[in-house]
Amino acid sequence: MAASSAKNTIELLDRILKILEEEHVFDQTGDQPVVRFIYPAHLNRLISLSLDEEPASDKEIETIVRQIVRYSVKTSSPHFHNQLYAGVDKYGLAGSWLTDVLNTSQYTYEVAPVFTLIERKLIDQSLELVGYPQTPQGDGVMSPGGSLSNMYGMVLARYELLPQVKKMGLNGCLPLACFTSEDGHYSIMKGAHWLGIGIDNVYQVKTDEFGRMEPSDLKRAIKKARDDSHIPFFVNATCGTTVLGAFDPLLEIAEICQEEGLWLHVDACYGGTLLLSDKYRHKLRGIELSNSVSWNPHKMLGVPLQCSLFLVRSKNRLYEANCAGAKYLFQQDKLYDVTWDTGDKSVQCSRKVDAMKFWLMWKARGTKGLTHSVDQAMNCKEYFLERIKNIAGFRLVLPEYECTSVCFWYIPPSMRGQEETRNWWDKLYKITSKIKELMLLEGSLMVSYMPLPTKNIGNFFRMVVNCQPPPTESSIDYVISQIEKFGSDLRLSSI
Repeated sequence: MAASSAKNTIELLDRILKILEEEHVFDQTGDQPVVRFIYPAHLNRLISLSLDEEPASDKEIETIVRQIVRYSVKTSSPHFHNQLYAGVDKYGLAGSWLTDVLNTSQYTYEVAPVFTLIERKLIDQSLELVGYPQTPQGDGVMSPGGSLSNMYGMVLARYELLPQVKKMGLNGCLPLACFTSEDGHYSIMKGAHWLGIGIDNVYQVKTDEFGRMEPSDLKRAIKKARDDSHIPFFVNATCGTTVLGAFDPLLEIAEICQEEGLWLHVDACYGGTLLLSDKYRHKLRGIELSNSVSWNPHKMLGVPLQCSLFLVRSKNRLYEANCAGAKYLFQQDKLYDVTWDTGDKSVQCSRKVDAMKFWLMWKARGTKGLTHSVDQAMNCKEYFLERIKNIAGFRLVLPEYECTSVCFWYIPPSMRGQEETRNWWDKLYKITSKIKELMLLEGSLMVSYMPLPTKNIGNFFRMVVNCQPPPTESSIDYVISQIEKFGSDLRLSSI
């Protein structure tokens, strides 16, 4: 019976792998649509999603799996530039499959012996990359994503200032105040809500014309918080903002935090990958002076989702702030050194062995291979930037970009040379979303668009270059040709 079950499992997985191949999931030539877009109501009717009393047949399951694959976005296409992530590295994919097949949790060495060692090695290597001291001084944990990694920083900062809050709560405390740039990630707002700090106590710091936090305004905000009888405790600096890819000036911010006695956390979820590049890591100069860092190697680098690291300089702070001492899981009289059990320093109990994906990829590629991938992505971003600077109709939101994203508009021929009134700009914003719509419906290209309210700017394109699949000048040229094609053919009367 057991042998038969194993055989059936292998046969099922073989069939699914065949479907993935037949539906061109691994194809990186760009000859296949990046998506076969269908509107929600139609897709809901097309695929049998009901959960019924009777089991589906093998043939029905195979049909549904094929439909799921067919109508999902092919992020491994060279024409997917929609997000801060894209395709996955093949070794990372193999590591992801291993984590699912072995199906264990990261909380104790007992149930995840090899994965525990792998996570420790990956954290130590990442601490070194940031410039933090390694074990036993520095520490870290894998988390479900950058939002939670940033919340880890907030929890540790609060514990550092007010350790009694863990037992007594916030009753009787003056309101806490935290600081982030107006272009920083929204997870700081969510963290303030979840942790009882309150979103009204998040002070948003102004940014310069490139989207970087202004240190002088941070000083102003800290003073205002104190004047408001709030207790400043946490500053979130960003390396690679979500929209513009801006890097806050860490050296100046770190100096302010040291003077004011504040915890400095760096959200490097996007831009932290540049630490792997000798050519570009200078953009994060000063990160070694921070107290904690978030880094998502699933962004830019191509590690399968999800892979998020939270790194902290302080010894034992993760454990002290988060431990609950569950005796049924973290017994102290085990047959091995229980300091290898990591679950009590995490906010989660069950925790996927996410380190495996990144570790196997790093092991197979070596640091040199990862460095080459980062440099190639940055070089292709520069190629795209220089090309559109010299093509009629393309206009940059900023003249230069620090990470792998470029923001721009495309102005159709019929709108060029006109007076750029408010109506003209409103039409251009609508044209941007219309071009995206036409490309999506054809399945030829996915590039996102967005506004930037902090700068009073409406819709523009954000082109993102990622490490996987490896970008080329040809794949970049294709993006330009598609936007020109749909933008030039656009009937402005319909906008």
